[in-house]
Amino acid sequence: MALITDLPTADVWWVRERMDDSITLVTEPHVHPFLRCNVWHVRGRDADMVVDTGMGIRPLRPFVERELGGCLLAVATHAHADHVGGLHEFEHRVIHADEAHEVAEPQFAALETSAYGATTVGVYEAGGYEFPPLMIDAVPSGDPIELAYEIAASPATRVVAEGEVVDLGDRTFEVLHLPGHSPGSLGLWEESTGTLFSGDAIYDGPLLDALQESDIDAYVDTIRRLRELPVTVVHAGHENSFGGERLIDLCDAYLDRRA
Repeated sequence: MALITDLPTADVWWVRERMDDSITLVTEPHVHPFLRCNVWHVRGRDADMVVDTGMGIRPLRPFVERELGGCLLAVATHAHADHVGGLHEFEHRVIHADEAHEVAEPQFAALETSAYGATTVGVYEAGGYEFPPLMIDAVPSGDPIELAYEIAASPATRVVAEGEVVDLGDRTFEVLHLPGHSPGSLGLWEESTGTLFSGDAIYDGPLLDALQESDIDAYVDTIRRLRELPVTVVHAGHENSFGGERLIDLCDAYLDRRA
């Protein structure tokens, strides 16, 4: 077991930023942007929803616990380790049918940059990102952190597909199947407000479409679909949120390169 012993200690691991009256962004600021997943907490009348769950380095649930009790849903936009590290903490777990098998088994997360292929990291380096040897710049207080660790199995309690609805009582989100980055990537679309939770299908940074399970042709179709959505705001899997004009710019840039 290789432990990380030469980084400073961070007493605060998770931080929160209120986006509006019902949506809060939760992030791990000491994780490199390559793996720093945006965790979205959406408050609803009958249920709260957590979109993605970070790296699993420290427990997430205490930061998103539903204050008045009731249902708390965790939705995984896809099964990559930086998005499902804390999925096992939640009783109600939602994922697309095409990736349910992946979260049903334990998987491993790595914090050494060398564990990620040069092709993948190179996409970010070309975008101006720098990579130190480790994907974190501090360790949380408490138990030592391993360079590679197991993420607990998190069998889905609900498997979803295109067109299904996640209902919070006063807010409903339609499941969009957005393959390309991964086979079962999904988005959550609230037409009444123009709000899209896009996972890694689209974000304001270098898009990864050359992973082992990626499909560029499917990604092109997904990007064309997203370009036509009348969005007000996109809350993505990484980087900052953005509006409709920026969505079109990002989609056009990808289509210019790949279509």
